[in-house]
Amino acid sequence: MATDIVIYHNPDCGTSRNALAMIRNAGIEPHVIEYLKTPPARALLAQLIARAGLTPRDLLREKGTPYAALGLDDATMDDDALLDAMLAHPILINRPLVVTPLGVALCRPSERVLDLLPAPQQGAFAKEDGERVIDSTGTRVG
Repeated sequence: MATDIVIYHNPDCGTSRNALAMIRNAGIEPHVIEYLKTPPARALLAQLIARAGLTPRDLLREKGTPYAALGLDDATMDDDALLDAMLAHPILINRPLVVTPLGVALCRPSERVLDLLPAPQQGAFAKEDGERVIDSTGTRVG
């Protein structure tokens, strides 16, 4: 399917891999941006955050990042300082961030991506941990 979908992806992240697999299970080959190698420009990052209805703090990742070392838990840090930190250390950007014609979202949990896809799932899908998300008829489980 020729649809403009972008996933800001980290191949080392299971949640990101699951979201990517669900996009592909809908018959869509997205534009995959490995944001650790190619982080978005500041203006684009700010735009994506706003379009997702988030704040920069909402998009910050703590686990496995320099979050604590950089003092990012300081509630008085403004959005510009948080954006600066994310641009200097892209690992601080939580993932996967997915952009489709239906919107922008941080897809945690990964099945959140299903709400953004303009095409149905084409078959059964289970997450890497074995949790069934889509049955054999392409219908969401649970």
